[in-house]
Amino acid sequence: MNKRGSGLLMHVTSLPSPFGIGDMGPGAYKFIDFLIHTKQSYWQVLPLNPTLVVLGNSPYSSISAFAGNTLLISPELLVDEGYLDVSDIGKMPVFPEGKVDYESVTQYKQFLFNQAHMKFKVKEERYGYIHFCQKNNDWLEDYALFSVLKNHFQGSLWCDWPVEIRDRHDGALNHMRSLLNEEIEKEKFLQYIFYKQWSAVKCHCNLNGIQIIGDIPIYVNYDSSDVWAHPYLFKLNYDKRPVAVSGVPPDYFSSTGQLWGNPVYEWDALRYQRYHWWIQRIRHNLGLYNIIRIDHFRGLVAYWEVPFGERTAINGRWADVPSVDFFTVLYKFFPYFPIIAEDLGTITPDVREVMRQFGIPGMQVLLFAFGEDNPVHPYLPHNYVKNSMVYTGTHDNNTAKGWFRQEASHDDKRRLFRYIGKEVSEDEASWELMRLALSSGSNVAMVPVQDILSLGEEARMNIPATTNGNWLWRLLPDQLNSYVRDRLAEMTYIYGRA
Repeated sequence: MNKRGSGLLMHVTSLPSPFGIGDMGPGAYKFIDFLIHTKQSYWQVLPLNPTLVVLGNSPYSSISAFAGNTLLISPELLVDEGYLDVSDIGKMPVFPEGKVDYESVTQYKQFLFNQAHMKFKVKEERYGYIHFCQKNNDWLEDYALFSVLKNHFQGSLWCDWPVEIRDRHDGALNHMRSLLNEEIEKEKFLQYIFYKQWSAVKCHCNLNGIQIIGDIPIYVNYDSSDVWAHPYLFKLNYDKRPVAVSGVPPDYFSSTGQLWGNPVYEWDALRYQRYHWWIQRIRHNLGLYNIIRIDHFRGLVAYWEVPFGERTAINGRWADVPSVDFFTVLYKFFPYFPIIAEDLGTITPDVREVMRQFGIPGMQVLLFAFGEDNPVHPYLPHNYVKNSMVYTGTHDNNTAKGWFRQEASHDDKRRLFRYIGKEVSEDEASWELMRLALSSGSNVAMVPVQDILSLGEEARMNIPATTNGNWLWRLLPDQLNSYVRDRLAEMTYIYGRA
């Protein structure tokens, strides 16, 4: 991230597509063309792992830290690759415009995937598939079996499966593999297609000077193939149930803290195996992305663990991570280790010291900059250091216009106007915040697509601590018009980020 540049934040699900959800087909390549024409250097996406309706469709809650979200597979590319006929993809429901209907999309795409897998089985050329399975064997077999077992046991938690399967006895697993072989092979095929299509998207970006920034949630779900396959790496009891779970302590924003509920890592076990699982995870993600943002980075220095069964995060405690040893090992494996720390909120000096020692850039968010009169406020643009990344807002914030209209107080607006030297309307607030971001000293300026379109709170992607109505927003095909393109390109050029 030594190069001065800018980029757009938009998840793949938000891309235009006729199939109810953004995918890796023509809509993705059209968006990349927009990035090229506006002189952008980066495209940031959210985690690409599988999502589930029962988990609110959040890309941060998945049954695998390695598998790809097959809902992002492009039906049009399946036709091009000979896995579907044109007539297959025409049999689709009427999808809503501007948002994702996950249940309808899932049902429709499962039909397509069944058709595609049947055609794949009779193809003679399978070298690419065999190579993919061999290359990804360390996670693919466990994931495919886990996802099929989840269906076989009617969605129950893996700790409630028969003991011999819960505890991964070889004989029981081999029996289930034989019994469910057809479904397992289909899951592996779909992962092959996902990674084939995403690799093409990434390659097209990189050939045109655009780097992809991806996101790694620090924790994994308890009910995941990762915890089932590696229970010794997490704080579990004899029955493989969590002893302690993740969260954050009470603070200014919440008197009871936040109880996330993910199992916390057994760092002694991770250190004993020299962080092998994390090395696999980082290596895998560096194949998906050019740069990795680590969500809740502070949890890799010290984390808040709460006894399992607590209803709030109040009765937790801080637990240390061998962070210097951990990052020293990672940097030996990855001498060029392009990561960004999500360091928002209250960050203690020990976290800052680890970031300084390893040269890890942090984040600045402009929506946080005008809440008080303080010229040394860390989120004010004149205080940014080069080795940092500035956002107008993130996927967890309101849009810039929504913030201006709904959340900014009279004093917040007064401070903003004083800072930019003029008053602006709510329609222009997004562009003025973008101007502050792009003109700042941070090496990278990142803007959610909703902000270049001056969209309001209706286009917000996520409201933290809520489970309904999130991750739905989608771009309409004609919204990235020539006016937006030319205005963004001009601003990018003016502030030396082209």
